[in-house]
Amino acid sequence: MKIDDIKRVLGDFTLFRELNDFELTKIANISIAREWKKHSHVFLQGDPLENVYFIFDGRIKIYKSDISGKEQIVAIAKKGEMFPHVGFFRKGDYPAYAEVLEPSTLIAVPISKFEKVLIENPELCIKVFKVLGEKIVDLQNRLEEQILNNTYEQIVKLLIRLAQKHGVEQANGTILLKSEFTNKDLANMIGTTRETISRTLTKMKKDELIEVDPEGNMILDITILMQELNLI
Repeated sequence: MKIDDIKRVLGDFTLFRELNDFELTKIANISIAREWKKHSHVFLQGDPLENVYFIFDGRIKIYKSDISGKEQIVAIAKKGEMFPHVGFFRKGDYPAYAEVLEPSTLIAVPISKFEKVLIENPELCIKVFKVLGEKIVDLQNRLEEQILNNTYEQIVKLLIRLAQKHGVEQANGTILLKSEFTNKDLANMIGTTRETISRTLTKMKKDELIEVDPEGNMILDITILMQELNLI
């Protein structure tokens, strides 16, 4: 990918959208575009923290793993998103794994060089803080869900969150959530078991809170799910 192509791609990210051509060129000049195969890892937990990645195409699973090998999914990042958010203003190692879920094109920005650009562009620095702030709020909300909600409520809120982020709105207002997340994935997102997810989804289908089409995709009505939680 040429410099002009990298500039065009980065210019679509919220973080860089208001930069002028000169400022964007500075970012593009230190960036490297690379394609990644499915199931490969962009980095491993504990690797030296060197780059921040911007997703041009594809999906990346960010997850942690404990000494017993148990997986905890932190996020599923997709086109238009960056990761890891802790990459800025932090030294040390990557705090999680980043696995490629489908063939992806990523733009890597070396942290050491990017920090110099931030120092030279205070407006960009403020934008970075805003992005980090949004991520912190999201993590706080998810932590509160685990503390204040029972497992059933956590699963319902997880489905709402996935539908809003990864779903496709249908003509009738429902959301189609493709069968790209296994029950194990869902369980790892909230720290429960695959069996619990399976039982809960079966109950929700029986109660007509969700539908599943012949391809295994979920059809969700966010309003109905929010009513189930007494949120509206």
